[in-house]
Amino acid sequence: MNLKSIRPFIGAKDFEISRAFYRAMGFEEVLLPPKMALFHIGDFGFYLQDYYAKDWVDNTMLFLEVEDLEAHLAQLKALALPDRFPGVR
Repeated sequence: MNLKSIRPFIGAKDFEISRAFYRAMGFEEVLLPPKMALFHIGDFGFYLQDYYAKDWVDNTMLFLEVEDLEAHLAQLKALALPDRFPGVR
């Protein structure tokens, strides 16, 4: 098997706010009409859907591994995401 990619699909309670949140985190967005977007940084990415099923979305997790945790955490804190996107988790 010559695997090229594996990407999760995640749902969004509010698609527009979720799109803005991931763009603010530094992900590049490729809008895939009619109700989906690919977010990626380099070769790593995921699909965001304009679809909400509470049990599914509330139990979705993504694992993000970075080389320098302290530096990445400082970058995320500098973005003030909780202030810009209240209630987003």
